[in-house]
Amino acid sequence: MHYSDYLQLDKILHAQQPESDRLGMPAHDEMLFIVIHQTYELWFRQLLFETDSVIAILGQPTLNDNSPELQTIVHRLSRCATILKVLVHQIDIMETMTPMDFQDFRDLLRPASGFQSVQFKLLEARLGLRFEHRFGQGYYLSQLRPAEADLIRAAEQSPTLLQLLDAWLERMPFFDAAAAEAFWADYRHRYAESLAEGEKGNLGGFDKVFYGMEAGRSLSAAASRSALFIMLYRGYPLLQLPFQVLHQLLEIDEQLSTWRYRHMSMVHRTIGSRVGTGGSTGKDYLASALERHHLFREISALTSFVLQRKRLPELSPEMQRRLGFAGV
Repeated sequence: MHYSDYLQLDKILHAQQPESDRLGMPAHDEMLFIVIHQTYELWFRQLLFETDSVIAILGQPTLNDNSPELQTIVHRLSRCATILKVLVHQIDIMETMTPMDFQDFRDLLRPASGFQSVQFKLLEARLGLRFEHRFGQGYYLSQLRPAEADLIRAAEQSPTLLQLLDAWLERMPFFDAAAAEAFWADYRHRYAESLAEGEKGNLGGFDKVFYGMEAGRSLSAAASRSALFIMLYRGYPLLQLPFQVLHQLLEIDEQLSTWRYRHMSMVHRTIGSRVGTGGSTGKDYLASALERHHLFREISALTSFVLQRKRLPELSPEMQRRLGFAGV
């Protein structure tokens, strides 16, 4: 095996064909523009590969929460978060291209746009972004080829990571029915006592989230209770990996939001208030997507209901034993 053959470098290194060169109007920075976006697509491919592997593990009929499989999920989600950090920093390289440098070849790109990235749309769908939660629904698939749009629709109909997470959390009851009712009644009372005067409205939010009184949520009341319990008692060995699953998902969401913000700022810095090459409203569209497209917003919102350690209900000796090393 030869290095260049294994990596198919002949294909990769000859895949940069600037339009400005083809038309006899060379624009130096178009090469950078192409390489950056090709690199993004390669990382999107890896992110999809990792995400699909996590979905396959979570989608099994049974998953032993005290097994190496859960560690594998944490490891691969952590890798996704790290890749996303690299994507954020690639914008630093893109920003070495000045607005005038971009104008040298920008009109040659129309109507091509990053909005046509099928892989990025697939990634959002596989992670759990619902169509009804998207900003610009009418524009969402309009710029894609029919086969590409069909691929996105199929992804939206398949079990997503967020849906499988909900099912996984739901089957972690921790208590029997009577003990669960007593624990959460006690916790609600302690939470109510902890609220400052300006926070009293949070109690209504508590009931909506943890007692199933809010429609349209991605996480059920049972899943939300499990997620909060994991956050509260993550110091117990059996809850360490479940906590890391939640933590890595929040890290992924934060890095995606950071990437969206940096992308929006770069677009504003480069083209101001002009319309994007694909016909979008440019910065304004990106700003709205940044606000709307939080994949794991419901997990991060659970921190509104976290108590100080000293206020937490004390777990029974039996529960502490179950949450210890190997349940002993």
